[in-house]
Amino acid sequence: MNTTQPAPAPANSRILRTTTSEGASNRRDDIMATRILIVDDERVVTEVVERYLKLEGYDAAIASDGADALKVAQDWNPHLVVLDLMLPVLDGLEVCRILRKNSDVPIIMLTARGEETDRIVGLEMGADDYMVKPFSPRELVARVKSVLRRAQASPGTGTGSTLKFGSLEINPDTREVTDGPRKVTLTAKEFDLLFFLASHPNHVFTRTQLMDQVWDYSYAADYSTVTVHIRRLRAKLESDPLKPRYIKTVWGVGYKFEA
Repeated sequence: MNTTQPAPAPANSRILRTTTSEGASNRRDDIMATRILIVDDERVVTEVVERYLKLEGYDAAIASDGADALKVAQDWNPHLVVLDLMLPVLDGLEVCRILRKNSDVPIIMLTARGEETDRIVGLEMGADDYMVKPFSPRELVARVKSVLRRAQASPGTGTGSTLKFGSLEINPDTREVTDGPRKVTLTAKEFDLLFFLASHPNHVFTRTQLMDQVWDYSYAADYSTVTVHIRRLRAKLESDPLKPRYIKTVWGVGYKFEA
């Protein structure tokens, strides 16, 4: 969980510090002033998303281009970024690449319907999830909650003992993965996916089941999110990603962790 105290937001961003209802205030206490950065150059999108996040008690900052987004992210230290791909100055893919290089802040991408290639590239760069425009603000809030719930799992709140498979160790309490002397650096969602599969060795899961269990929701989609995360896991974990030792594809069905 991101615990660093944020600096005051830049003057060109808009920050929500208060809520307007008792219900939102109560939710805010539970959320503990979680900070969300919204990056989009469409004013109507940012205003709607901002309003829905405010109703749930979140703090929100808005950036309208890629360069501003990086500055606000550095100064304000958000817990999650909602990032549009089509941005002026720096596009969303470049912003995602730079953010992921410097931090593990969760990223939810916003894409147009015809941008499947860019969406997959964004997931490859480390984005945690995506939504296609036009989207339901309520569904976006649900995605935000789901991604944050996983990402903010603190050390000491794991769900079991360290899983060991030869030289590979997966520790749910520290959320660390090691392969012998090598530390395997994973994003929050990559760890969740690996831990879920490894907790059910040799059990085959469809992409729909993995979306339900690891992403905490199911929805009409092409499930490329699961496919890309599997590919990223193999690239980081396996000595030969083309001939994986642990994460196997069961053709026509899904994936399994082979013990």
